[in-house]
Amino acid sequence: MKHPFSAVLFDLDGTLIDSLYDIAHAMNHTLERFGYPVYPLEDYNYFVGNGLKNLVQKCLPEDKKEKIYVEETLAAMMEEYEQSCIHKTVLYDGIPELLDALTANHYKLAVLSNKADPLTQKIAKQLLSRWKFEIILGANDNFPRKPVPDAALFIANTMQIAPENILYLGDTNIDMQTAHAAGMYPVGVSWGFRPKKELEENGAKFIIDYPTDLLKK
Repeated sequence: MKHPFSAVLFDLDGTLIDSLYDIAHAMNHTLERFGYPVYPLEDYNYFVGNGLKNLVQKCLPEDKKEKIYVEETLAAMMEEYEQSCIHKTVLYDGIPELLDALTANHYKLAVLSNKADPLTQKIAKQLLSRWKFEIILGANDNFPRKPVPDAALFIANTMQIAPENILYLGDTNIDMQTAHAAGMYPVGVSWGFRPKKELEENGAKFIIDYPTDLLKK
């Protein structure tokens, strides 16, 4: 990378890992359990990205969106997904090579996800333990969810790197908004859950089509 970055902050789902099948399977299984309609896999590209509670709210029928139904379904979904969150979830092609190269070139690495922190840690332990990440942070009660920049700024402070020296890599509008709000450099990926147009409209400096393309910029 030609820019003077010292670190890369990654989104998780849709950026580092292809988790759509496991999320969709767990959500559909939960919906079936309660007798609600289910959705095709491709619909989940637009349902995910802002945490499981928001996912549940989007998936519930219009007459079942009251708090009591959301909380009941969310609890069941969390239980289901915790058991199956790494059933078919894998790193995207090219991600290991990208992480190897960044590590070899002494970039600091971090992850920020809107996925619940225990699930984020479980998946990271399974799929990312080969590499050193300075901090891996999922959604928790200490910070509001992305695109509010508080967690991203906490990560910058933890790494002792100024936000403007951190490249933020993500696949959704929420990621690009978070990067801008935190004063980081937003880069989009085209292999994730959302189209390039969404990333461009939300301020991506550029978009890469394969992980190691980042090394050429």
